[in-house]
Formats: sequence, structure tokens, C-alpha cells
Amino acid sequence: MAILRFRVYWEEDDQTYRDIELQTGQTFMDFHQCIVKAFEFDGKHSALFYESNERWDYGRCFSSEVLANKKDAPALSMVKTPVSALITVPDQKFIYVYDPVKKWTFLVELIGVSKEETYRRVYPFILRKEGLAPAQYGIKGVSADKIMEIEEKYDLGADEMAEGFGDEGEGESDSTSESDSYTEDTGSDY
Repeated sequence: MAILRFRVYWEEDDQTYRDIELQTGQTFMDFHQCIVKAFEFDGKHSALFYESNERWDYGRCFSSEVLANKKDAPALSMVKTPVSALITVPDQKFIYVYDPVKKWTFLVELIGVSKEETYRRVYPFILRKEGLAPAQYGIKGVSADKIMEIEEKYDLGADEMAEGFGDEGEGESDSTSESDSYTEDTGSDY
């Protein structure tokens, strides 16, 4: 069975993305649940997928709230529609909106198709995570493990963090100011 690999970018920061793999028969609902998990959202809100194009225009809509596909309906069902049925071009694009009230928007792009699935991998599968996921509610806390992971990734040890900060302005200054070197001429030496 063929595997579809998608990159899901957070609209506000294209450096924050997740690569997700789906089997060809999996639905938009399966994809939605995987995106929610990948970006650490709670999954309590509805979601929408839109077909899109190169300009990221909103096309046909697929809703998590619609349970059956009906002719001329404003939205089709995520549950009933397989993602592979809408792959028409090699770099097919979709727009994913989680919680339509808050409008968490993600740009979804097909980045690869593999002929065979990986043995013992459960699909949909989160292949790669880049960047910190946006905080769904307020401020997201960063755990000590996550800070260590970031320090290791960017090699930010204590020695490296101290480098680049000079000693200027600390302690005594070597230069003297004009007021320190100025002496009043009283004319007594002449």
C-alpha cells in the first residue's frame, strides 16, 4: 500500500512543522487526529480541511462535524473521505483549520509518496517534528528536558553562553575622563 507524506506548517511560523505519513485509504478524520496529536492540541474542537492550490486559496471544505457526504452540501465529511481521493497533483495542498473560533491555521503540502509502508509502523505516523508547537491555551510551559534538548541541539553550554559577552563596563576603567585630567590654572607657577 502506498504511503503519502505530508508536511503540516503552522501558518504563523513556517519553521514550525510536522511531517506526517498516511496510508492511501486513511481519511481526513485520521489525518485531523494525527495533526492534533502532533501539535499537542486537546482535540476538543471541530476542524476543517480545505482543498487548496499554489496560492493557498480555500477550495472545497471537509468538516469534522459532518457525518455523511451529501450532494451540494457546504462541507463534506472528514470521516467518509479518504485523503488519497483528493490527490490530483504531485504537490497537492490543503489548508487545515483547527477550532474555527480561534482559527488555528496550518498549511498542508504533499511532499512525497512511498511505494511501501515501513514494517511495524502504525499509520498515520508522525515522522518529524520541527519547532515548538503553538500553545493552544495561553502560555505553554517548557519542561527542563525540552530546555536541555534545545541546549544540546544548538550547543548552548555554560561556556558558550558566556562567550561573546565582554567585560566592558565592569570594574575600573583604564581611561581617564576630561574632568579627571583637568586642573585649574591658578597662574602661581608663572
